[in-house]
Amino acid sequence: MKQPPNLLQRVRSTVPARDRTRLLGQQPATIWLTGLSGAGKSTLAFALEQQLIALGHACYVLDGDNVRHGLASDLGFEREDRRENIRRVAHVAQLMNDAGLIVIAALISPIRADREMARSIIGADKFIETYVCASLATCEARDPKGLYAKARAGEISSFTGVSAPYEAPAAPDLQIDTGTSSPAESVARIVGYLRDKGLVRPAQRTNRAAGT
Repeated sequence: MKQPPNLLQRVRSTVPARDRTRLLGQQPATIWLTGLSGAGKSTLAFALEQQLIALGHACYVLDGDNVRHGLASDLGFEREDRRENIRRVAHVAQLMNDAGLIVIAALISPIRADREMARSIIGADKFIETYVCASLATCEARDPKGLYAKARAGEISSFTGVSAPYEAPAAPDLQIDTGTSSPAESVARIVGYLRDKGLVRPAQRTNRAAGT
C-alpha cells in the first residue's frame, strides 16, 4: 500500500555536491548503454568499469540481468513491466550519482519514451545515452544466452528484435558499433568522451624534462 503523499517529505543531504566532487576527483554521471540483446552492452559495461577503476574513479555497473535478480525480480517483460524496470534503475542511478559515483547502466531499454523518462529522473546534465549497436544478424549469431533461438521457436514472447520493437536512439550522445569495434576500442571511445566533457580526470602526461 502506498503511503499518502502528505506523510512523505524529501530530506536533503547537508553535504554539498562539490564536496563529493572534490573527494572523488570526478563529476557524477550515468552512462546509459542501450541496444539489442547480444549487442555487447554487458561486456562493454564491465570492461568500462574496470578501466575507470584502474584510472582511479569510483563507479558501478547496474546490469539489466543483475537488477532483475533483486530490485526488479517481481517484474516481467511486458511493456509496463519494462517501463517500471527502467524507472527503478533510473532512480537508483540518480541516488548513486548524488553520492558522487559514475554509474554504467546496461539495459536493452528498447522504447525511446522510457529512456527519456530515465533521462528526466537522472537529470539531462548527467545522462549519457550510449547506443551499443550491432546488426540483428550479428546479435543472433552471437546469441550468448540462446534467447534468439528460443524467441524464433516461440518459446519466449515479447522478445526485443523478434516479437517486440526496439526503437534506436535518434541522436545518442555516443554510438558504439560493436560489430566493427573491439571492446578495448569501444571503452577507449567512452573514456575519451568522458574526459572531453570534464567528467573524469585528463590523461596524465609524461614530463620528460623532469625525467618522469
